[in-house]
Amino acid sequence: MSQTEQLSRWRLILGAETEESFDQMGGSPLSQEEWLMDSALGAIYGGPGESFAGSSGGGAGKGPSSPHISKWLGDLRSLFDPETVAVVQNDAIERKGLKQLLLEPELLESLEPDLNLASTLLMLKDQIPKKSKESARAFIRKIVEEINRLLENDVRRAVTAGLNRRTHSPLPSAAALDFPYTIRRNLKNYNKELGSIIPERVWFFDRSSRVNRWHVILDIDQSGSMGQSILYSSVMACVLASMSAVKTSVVAFDTKIMDLSPLCADPVDLLFGFQMGGGTDIAKSIAYCQGLVESPDKSLFFLISDLDEGGNRAALLRRLEEMKTSGVTVIVLLAIADGGKPYYDALTAQRIAEMGIPCFACAPEKLPELLERALTGRL
Repeated sequence: MSQTEQLSRWRLILGAETEESFDQMGGSPLSQEEWLMDSALGAIYGGPGESFAGSSGGGAGKGPSSPHISKWLGDLRSLFDPETVAVVQNDAIERKGLKQLLLEPELLESLEPDLNLASTLLMLKDQIPKKSKESARAFIRKIVEEINRLLENDVRRAVTAGLNRRTHSPLPSAAALDFPYTIRRNLKNYNKELGSIIPERVWFFDRSSRVNRWHVILDIDQSGSMGQSILYSSVMACVLASMSAVKTSVVAFDTKIMDLSPLCADPVDLLFGFQMGGGTDIAKSIAYCQGLVESPDKSLFFLISDLDEGGNRAALLRRLEEMKTSGVTVIVLLAIADGGKPYYDALTAQRIAEMGIPCFACAPEKLPELLERALTGRL
């Protein structure tokens, strides 16, 4: 990189107020593309004199006009990669208070899909004007589709593998024949002359009645810090709900409890059912979920929370211990934020782990593997 290019790079980093200094050091004028980059970044990261050019200084309203924000977003997308665009969009919300960015349909359509923005949008959903509701749902659906591509096939494979490895049936059925397991168990019966395996016994999957299927209960904290965890959990819940091999219940809580199981047909409907924000009473929600358990040895309970209990912490621990003692498989999934970083009350998590209940700050792509291990009793 030449000295001129280095000076231009530093000029972009340090902002328009350093223009005169760089001219004195022999820096060359910025190119047209660099001026666009400088303008787009200066609107968010510049000093008091830099903001959205085209802001309505007088007249009705003091904020930047929607047409100029739309142009700014267009410039941003043309100049930077999607990951950088997502970072700058989030900073626009935080630094400039541009929450109207999420409430205008034409702006929502031009935003780069991003988990943080989706979380913010869910928190603001009750403030979304009627004209923007469909655009808001479309934006959330983009995120859901991305998560679905990440999780769906692996979740289905995990459930199938977990249940198939768990139980075999004495009842023969061609559709339920477990070919891999049957072959492995009969390798000793390989006939060299025939070049094939002569099975002594054939194993069949247990395709027993729906009454005996597993019941997966997702108990999801909907406090303000849970945005990304809620997005991933909702998609996983809807994938599970579409599988006849398991029964799925979804419970959302703050200080109140909502059973969102009827919304599991569509992850976007499920997400818009959450009321993000407010206090937290985890013990109360676990008590409700205890009432959903029919067959403890066939029940898998996920508590998805940052464990920042606003209610009775002792009751929270007691309820979890009661559920585990009854035979329910209990797992705590800790909140994730900022691209997968864990966020949780460490002391409460330690107390729960000491009770023999696994606590995971689990990366989203590891959820299917965790689900399979839970269903096969390998946690």
